[in-house]
Amino acid sequence: MSKLSVGFVGLGVMGQPIALNLVRAGQPLLVWNRTADRTRALANEGARVAETSAEVFARSSVVILMLANAEAVDEVLGRGDPVFGVRVANRLIVSMGTTSPAYSAGLEADIRAHGGRYVEAPVSGSRTTAEAGQLVGMLAGEAEGVQVAQPLLQSLCRDVAVCGPVPHALLMKLAVNTFLITQVTGLAESFHLAKQQGLDLEQLVRVLDAGPMASTTMRLKASMMLADDFPVQASIKDVSMNTRLITEAADESGIQVPLMDACHALFTEASALGLGAEDMAVVLKALEAREAREAREARASGPVSDPQQ
Repeated sequence: MSKLSVGFVGLGVMGQPIALNLVRAGQPLLVWNRTADRTRALANEGARVAETSAEVFARSSVVILMLANAEAVDEVLGRGDPVFGVRVANRLIVSMGTTSPAYSAGLEADIRAHGGRYVEAPVSGSRTTAEAGQLVGMLAGEAEGVQVAQPLLQSLCRDVAVCGPVPHALLMKLAVNTFLITQVTGLAESFHLAKQQGLDLEQLVRVLDAGPMASTTMRLKASMMLADDFPVQASIKDVSMNTRLITEAADESGIQVPLMDACHALFTEASALGLGAEDMAVVLKALEAREAREAREARASGPVSDPQQ
């Protein structure tokens, strides 16, 4: 593993297992997280813990960011303030979070204008695959920065794709997530249909698992739906953000994504139900709530009279 001075900011659901795998692979790491208790597991594995995010930049030549959204990235970088130039100059910033492609392209321009380098490095997977070091990584940026970042991702991922210039890694991530989100939403709708028809849900899972739609994702999400328990792997809040990013990127390019439009509406409803912190598989409850709401509205409106009578 590289002996670069590497910092890591953002130890959430995905960030913590990713940082742990870097340390376990032998990469010296300086970490910081807004919530300090998330750093304990890293400290126990030998990582150094910074007192502030500014310390990470001051002591690192490469800084990896795994943050929730563009606002969090801007805040940590001090973007818009003079400190931004101090933090990014002569450093490689590797952003692993999911933001809009347009935002990422603008961030790259600003970092380069202040003497730094920038690489997009979003990953496809869940907390479970992050813990197992089985993510799929996507890289975009100038060749020199990608060459530095790629070895760091090898201990985190079973495969790493170099996608070209910024923002092609994020565009690839959004395309991948389009399939993932529609797949899980389709599974939830399958469960909903089977349940309302009085079918054996365990038998449904056995049939799915024996057929061409079997996958690790299907098994994991189906087990949650069967147990009515949704420990977070990819949260409703994060997936709802992804559906928004996908539909906005498609709108900007004049691309039709009708399935994602439907998913965006459904995940937005799930968030409104207070399910944002649970796993995306709980979108099943948004389907159930929508049906119950529409049934109540139909009863309230009463029978529709025949105008010919």
